[in-house]
Formats: sequence, structure tokens, C-alpha cells
Amino acid sequence: MTSVQRVTLVGLGAIGASYGERLLVAPGVDLRVLVDEARKRRYEKSGVRVNGRRIDFPLYVPGHAVEPADLVLFCVKYDDLAEAIEMVSDHVGPNTIFMSLLNGIASEEDIQAAFPENAVLHAISVAIDAVREGRDVTYSNLGYISFGDATGRHADAVRAVCDVFDRAGIAYETPDDILRAVWWKFMINVGVNQASAVLRAPYGVFQQSEDAREVMRMAMREVVAIAQKRGISLREEDVRRFDDILNAMSPSGKTSMLQDVEAGRPTEVEQFAGKVIDLGKQLGVPTPINRLLYHAIRAHTPHERLHALVPPAP
Repeated sequence: MTSVQRVTLVGLGAIGASYGERLLVAPGVDLRVLVDEARKRRYEKSGVRVNGRRIDFPLYVPGHAVEPADLVLFCVKYDDLAEAIEMVSDHVGPNTIFMSLLNGIASEEDIQAAFPENAVLHAISVAIDAVREGRDVTYSNLGYISFGDATGRHADAVRAVCDVFDRAGIAYETPDDILRAVWWKFMINVGVNQASAVLRAPYGVFQQSEDAREVMRMAMREVVAIAQKRGISLREEDVRRFDDILNAMSPSGKTSMLQDVEAGRPTEVEQFAGKVIDLGKQLGVPTPINRLLYHAIRAHTPHERLHALVPPAP
């Protein structure tokens, strides 16, 4: 079995910094955090604070000669993935394993297209409640990573990642049907992320308000209908199954999309509602709830209003 020793992490947001903190101190792990020159200068000056503790991650810039990574972990937003793929090329060898913790259902295809000979594992982070404000990242629950090989060709890569997560103390599962798990997480993001952004609601609102939960569930059900058309076995029970995870979240915690809206950053609405609308058109599935959420979210993000991609419904 290939042993994961050298790990290259791209993205020090809430997810990347939280898991990066664990990988940094894992026995036998050489962590390299890949950043551009501007970020390197900022991080060297102030570091990153995780749960109140400053962490000085080992920073690398593109073009720095390094041994190929055993594992490359992408934790950027989807809009930054193309740049991240280009940046990481110096860290890739024939045995490098890729894992993406990006939201949505498109990143693995993009990574595989760039590195067709490498193992690309599908993965999602579940129940993590990390929040980033500036360079401060806080979390009370790291949740777990669900991952696997959708091709059936990379069992050794899965075992190698299990081993490094064990060393890092990162909880995980390896479901039999990883694509179903990925679509389940996509359904969750489409529901709670977008509903939270429109309602300006932390998790506590969804824990207490049936009305808020129903907004979330209506958006989720459109994903279920699309998934079933694609041969993914999501059902209404999967919509309800999220309640137990939701109720375990910190009431003051916020989804990544709500954090982006409050900070004035670009959101992932194109990867959520935009993707649902596009797939709905292709498959003949009505998506009125996601169409409403799409335009409502864009109305609060002026930089996104300028680039509307979805025309009004006929």
C-alpha cells in the first residue's frame, strides 16, 4: 500500500485550516500549504488563528522545487479551482492522489481532466461547523470526511488516505456508494446553504423554525428529483436524514454561503442553484424553488448581479 507522507493543501479557508491543523501535527506527515506570493506575505505576517491559537503553516509558492506530494487536498472555492490546479502542477507525480473537499458535484471531473493518470477520490465534509472571519477560524465540531473511489480502480489510494486520516485524528467513512454520498451533500448544500443566505439565518434558526426548515427542504427535493433522473438513489428519507446532523450543529454556526454573503464575498450560487437549474432543464425537471433562490441570492451580491447567467422563467 502507498503511504501518504507528503501532503499538499491548497486553500486555508474554514475547511482547509481546520483539517490542516490536524495534518500539521500528524505523525509522519510533511504538510505543505500552497499559496500565491501575496497570500504568503500576509500569512507570514499574521499567521492563521484556529480556535484562538495562531498557527504558522509551512507555506510554499508555485515554482518552488519539491518532492511530489502523495496527497493533494483541494479546499478552495470552485471559482478558484482552475487556478489551484495550475498552481499545484509542480507538486504532482505519477502516484499523487487527489481529493477535493469543494462543494458541488463538478470539481472531481475538472481535476481528473487535468491529471488523467492520477487517482482522484470523491469526497465530502459532513457536519463540520467551522467559521472563518478574516484570518480567524473557529469550530466546535470537525464532523467527518466521507470519501471513496467511484471508478473501482483505486482501492490502494483509499486505504492510504484512511491511514493518514487515522494518524491525523480526522474522522472519516468510506461508503459503498460514494457518488450517492456526494449527491446527498450537494442536496444539503443546495438546501441549507442557500436558505441560510436568503434568510440570514445561522443553524439555530433551522433548528427552531419549521418554516425555515421547509424552505431548505423544498430546495433539496428538487435535487432529489434530478438525482433520480441521473440514476442516483436519493429519496425523501435522505431529506429528513439531515435533521439529525442539523440539530447537532452549533446554533450560532453559519453555512459557508451565509458567511460569504455577510462578508461581501462571491458565493457558490452558480454551483448550487445554477447547477440545479441547468440540470433541471436538461432532464425536464421543474426547479422553481432553486430559480427563486438563485435570483434572491444574487440580488444581495452586486458583483454577481453583473454576470447573471440564468434567464427569467418563461
